Formats: sequence, C-alpha cells, structure tokens
Amino acid sequence: MSEEEAPTQQPQPEQEEKKPDEPSPAASEAPAQESVSSPAAEEQPLSYRALVLTGHGGYEKVKLQVKTQKRPQLCAGEVLVRVKACGLNFAELLGKQGLYELLPAPPVIMGMEASGVIEAVGEGVTDREVGDRVIVLSRSGMWQEVVVVSASHTFPMPEQMSFEEGAALPVNYVTAYMMLFEMANVRPGKSVLIHMAAGGVGIAVTQLCQTVPDVTVFGTASATKHETIAQGGVTHPIDYRTKDYVEEIRKISPKGVDIVLDPLGGSDTQKGFSLLKTLGTLVVFGAANCVTGQKKNLLAMAKTWYNQLSLTALKLMQANKSVCGFHLGYITDEELISRTMFKLLELYEQGKIKPRIDSCHHFEEVTDAMRRMHERQNIGKVILLPEAKKEEAKSKCDPEPVEDVEKTEAAVNEKEEATEEVKAED
Repeated sequence: MSEEEAPTQQPQPEQEEKKPDEPSPAASEAPAQESVSSPAAEEQPLSYRALVLTGHGGYEKVKLQVKTQKRPQLCAGEVLVRVKACGLNFAELLGKQGLYELLPAPPVIMGMEASGVIEAVGEGVTDREVGDRVIVLSRSGMWQEVVVVSASHTFPMPEQMSFEEGAALPVNYVTAYMMLFEMANVRPGKSVLIHMAAGGVGIAVTQLCQTVPDVTVFGTASATKHETIAQGGVTHPIDYRTKDYVEEIRKISPKGVDIVLDPLGGSDTQKGFSLLKTLGTLVVFGAANCVTGQKKNLLAMAKTWYNQLSLTALKLMQANKSVCGFHLGYITDEELISRTMFKLLELYEQGKIKPRIDSCHHFEEVTDAMRRMHERQNIGKVILLPEAKKEEAKSKCDPEPVEDVEKTEAAVNEKEEATEEVKAED
C-alpha cells in the first residue's frame, strides 16, 4: 500500500482508476471485466479515487484521494461493484463532525448507499452475475470508485431506473417505509406530520403516504419549496421559518395528527408529542437540531438534549400515545432490510414511488454537495458521482439556484481549499 493512501476499515476495491480522458465506465466494462479475471492483471497494483474523512471538523476534512494497493481476492459470497453514483445523507454531515457513532474513526471512507455494475463475483454467488446493475446498501465505505461487498447487500435495479435513482433509494425509502408501515402502522384516513419535507426522507414519506388512501400529509419546509412539495403530495406545506407549525396544524386539525415523524430532536420532539391525537404515534429518527454549523456545536447539542422529551411509563399510559425510536444503522436483521428493499423496488416498478434527484456532484465537488444539504437548499436527494469531472461537461442534474442563501467569504475560501486538495492529489 502506498504512502499516499489513508488506511480505512472499508472493503477494498479492485479496479484501476478511470482517467479523465478515458471513455465512461459503461463503455469500458468489457475490458475491465477481463482484467479482473486475468492473472497478469491481478498482479498489477490498482489505483482508485475515494472520498476520505481525514478528521472531524469542516468541509476541508473530506478529501478526494487516489489510493494504490494490491488487488485483493474476493472471498466467498462477495462481489466487486464499479460504483456509478453514491447517496449523500444527513448521517454523513453528522459523521463529519464526529456525531455519528456507527462511523469508524478517521481516516475512513463514508457513504452508506451506492449503485453500480458488478464486475466480479466470488465463490458461491449464484444470484448475481458480472454485468448486473445493482443497488448497494452498507454502513459505510461507499464513497469510492469500486467496492467489495457481500452479495446479500446488493439489490437488482429495474431496467428503467437510473444509477442516480438507485443511489437515492435505499437509506431514505427504507427509513420512510419502516417508520410508516412497521412502526406507525399508517392506515387509510390517518394524518402524518413530516419535518424537512423537501429532503430525501421527507419526499419518500410523502410518496409512500400516497400509496394509502386518504392520508393527509403536513410538511414543514421553507416557503420557496412549498410549490414543489405540494405538487409531490404534501397536503399542507408549512413554513417553519416564519410560522409556528404547531399553531398552523391546530388551525387545520384542532385535534392534532395521528403520526409525527421527527428528525429534529430537542424541543421539536416535545411539540410533536403534544400534537398527537389519542392513540397517536411519535417516531424519533434524528437530531438535526444538533447540527448548526460546519463543526461540532457543543451549545447546540446541550440545548437539544436538555429540551429532549422525557417521559415515564405512567405518563404514556395516561396520555394514550406511543413513542418510537428509529435508527436504520442499528437494524441488524438483513432479512427485514432485504424484504423492505424488494417491496420498494416493486413499488418503483409500479410507478408509485420515484426518487427525486436534487443535484449531482462529482467527487471533486463534495464540498458543494455537503454545503447544499447542510444549508437546507436541496429539494430531494443530493448525489455524488465517482467519475472524474470533465470541465466541458455539465452534469445532467445540476442543482437549481437558490436565491435566499448567501455565500460568505469563508465558505468561498473553503471551496477553493477543497479544490486545491483535489488538484494536488489527482
């Protein structure tokens, strides 16, 4: 392993890095597959691009590196996937600050979901073949050009699904589905409140609610996003920046709502519990209120946890309400996850759900991608592309401009530093 490579705890890839002036991975799949099976090629070192979290802090801690190593052998049950697109989740923003407990200590490659093409299969793999387009779900390690994973962590992509959609599906939609159907037991005629309704989970929740008759969706989002989320199925968009969403919901539904899905934590969890109807369900699945700046904010963390909802069993009995907690990373039942994924893929093929892609960013632009999500500019999923950026080519899913967010001089400087890091390592 070369001195330039930062050691990680992730599965190691097997393919050589694609140069900027080479054809796209799709065009070079056949030669790549031959090289995997060639004994001479197996002896050659491999280079690949990866986004590495080098420490906890600001955007500058996520660096694009080119690593060089020997080609590892696939173990039984493993497959090698050429990654075409990766998903960015709020968990990575937490991980960057050292607030995501399931992420190994830096240096580490982040990323929990990706899509790509299988280029090699290990012994005993009978349900996957070289050339299959697949979705990959893992706890970390997806932000690199090639990954080695268990075949059981891959899922066949429908023919009409793009790689960007494939990378956008697993984390957001599995989270939304399990909260709605496994925990809250959403049924016809119920009402649901989802915060951050324009984000990946918010849009997934909205689409899944539409698979059940007569479900009313309340969604909080900034005013500039209301038209979009209303078209997507949010019955009552609420601007949380200028209005008290509790009061707004009470005006429309004096008794409150049946289900509250809370990614915020702190005082918002208390508000959510107060909004529940009798026999209602609150599902807490995040603590976004802890993240206020690029780096860890101890004051914001203390405030969030100080204001967190505290209940006794007796109080729950008297309230006739239920409180649940959901964390996808702690679900170890692979059969449950697999069953949910195949149900979601079935819904996709039926046209009932479809991930909304907000924007696509090459690995060189990871700072822009993370900033876009951190500043709540996105409507839908933010995608990372491992393929080297070509200056003359414009991404087919470039972000739409957002007028109400100002770029500070510090933010611009950070972007320039991230770009220099990429140039230095490319």
